[in-house]
Amino acid sequence: MAQRRASRSSYYFFVRDQLPELQRRGLPVTRVVDAIPYCSQAWALLTKEEKMVYTEKARKWNEKCSQKTVKEMCNLAPPVPACLTAKMPSVTSLPDASAISWKNDQAVVADIFYFLNIYSHGKLPSHCEQRFLPCEIGCVKYSVQDGIMADFHHFIDPEEPPRGFRYHCQAASDATHKIPISGFHLSRTCYAVVLRELLEFVQPARGVRPHFYCRSNDRFRINWCLNRMASITGIESRLELLDVEDLVLKLYRQKYQKEPSKSWVCRELDTFLWDFCSNTRCKWHEENDILCCALASCKKIAYCISKSLASVYGVSLTAAHLPLQDSDYGESTNTKTIILDAGRFQKMKAEGSGCDRHFGSPNHDQEFLPSNCDSPRGVRASLYGTSTMRGRGITRLLKSASDLSKSFSN
Repeated sequence: MAQRRASRSSYYFFVRDQLPELQRRGLPVTRVVDAIPYCSQAWALLTKEEKMVYTEKARKWNEKCSQKTVKEMCNLAPPVPACLTAKMPSVTSLPDASAISWKNDQAVVADIFYFLNIYSHGKLPSHCEQRFLPCEIGCVKYSVQDGIMADFHHFIDPEEPPRGFRYHCQAASDATHKIPISGFHLSRTCYAVVLRELLEFVQPARGVRPHFYCRSNDRFRINWCLNRMASITGIESRLELLDVEDLVLKLYRQKYQKEPSKSWVCRELDTFLWDFCSNTRCKWHEENDILCCALASCKKIAYCISKSLASVYGVSLTAAHLPLQDSDYGESTNTKTIILDAGRFQKMKAEGSGCDRHFGSPNHDQEFLPSNCDSPRGVRASLYGTSTMRGRGITRLLKSASDLSKSFSN
């Protein structure tokens, strides 16, 4: 693989111009790197106009160097097997999640969604050409009606880390998915095969656009990795990702014409309830008891949607919706949505709408909460009923003191 030339700063060119003068003064400098400590004071004394001369030199050199590097990479890129040189079926750009709509509830439960995630050996600084080093990909095919229908997983053969960043990349991996950069005993798949098999896994029908979703904070990394693999292999695969948080909001809005807050949705998707469930992680992460797995992150999104929305749309939970040990929730799974707009809640309560049991008071939440099911995020319902005391701490204290004084007076 062609080595990427490091970019050069304006200070580099200033030091290079000062090198002959430093050598004339008898200083032990033979290279630019040796002269850097001796030039900082002189650089600080330059005017802004004088520094602009060196800034322009650095800009021209970096532009010329980047163009040459791209040509070398194209010339030295390994040939793609003949079976992969054919143009792959491209997927047209997807609309924003808010633009997706369904005719009725039957269309919602039958629609197919793809949850995608790509892990990397850390995140490199913005000045590096390689922002990420893709090392694992996971994807699941899901519908509200059938649950997880199929899954896709590969360990990816990563590129060589930029010079000086190997330790940074391996340290980031050790803190998360723990996939080694080199010396991995399992087989890895090259970029071309990963993209080809991903498109075969999706199998977009004519006129049907598959829906790819990921977490919003992962979207930049996944998009970058897909574009990187496509640019190196020459396989056209314009797979635009949408935020899964927007999908959940849209599913609630479709049913209730109201939606929960986005922060609540993010908390639900961050749940660790299924981290150690069987058949969630890939085989290697499961055997080594490692939580961070690209395939598991996709499956947990499907589990969260099933647990929150399957009963809402009248779908019975199966082993395809939740792990086996969690599938006994059945239709008793509670679906709660939190509304932070108190005014709208009071108005809705006064009108006595039928949505009260889903957007209602804590008493209603406890009424529909099954005895064998924990509340969201591990918070359990009170075993001692609902307190009749009202007010905050100081108000309750004053009221208790007042009651006590009345009892003494009597």
